[in-house]
Amino acid sequence: MKRVLFLAPIALFVVVLVVFFVGLRRDPSALPSALIDKPVPAFILPPLRPEDSRGFAATDLGGEPMLVNVYASWCGPCKLEHPMLMRLKREGVIIHGVDWKDTREAGYGFLAERGDPFVRVGSDQSGRTGIDLGVAGAPETFVIDKAGKVRYRHIGAISIEDWEQKIGPLLQRLRAES
Repeated sequence: MKRVLFLAPIALFVVVLVVFFVGLRRDPSALPSALIDKPVPAFILPPLRPEDSRGFAATDLGGEPMLVNVYASWCGPCKLEHPMLMRLKREGVIIHGVDWKDTREAGYGFLAERGDPFVRVGSDQSGRTGIDLGVAGAPETFVIDKAGKVRYRHIGAISIEDWEQKIGPLLQRLRAES
């Protein structure tokens, strides 16, 4: 009995170490999304741009593969990611935007100052659409297929490596399926 009492803390320590090391090997940016291979949840957002009479809605998605980028003017990584989004726009990638938990003035000012990569962009001041999409924080980007289904969720700023190794090849494959 004394031996069991002596070995129990050692066994518990070993279990904690195993759990710790397994956790270290996981990719912290790989948060699963319940929306993968499911239609984008219904939403209708008011326009962000003063000149737009229409905002951005789930019905705008589909027909061809595209990206939906969730950003905010207060988001530091969004500022770092923005040149990449502008590059993708120049390359012909269709990108829609959701200005998340931001004032319309600040979200529009962000685009006016840095350039506007979005075909459509809506204002999600309340954050409700972000909640429905499962957004954990900005920036996040979703790859949407021609049927309007979420095929991939990228958390964080899109880097050149992310584009070349994951997102770009997936978008090309989805275009080939069209």
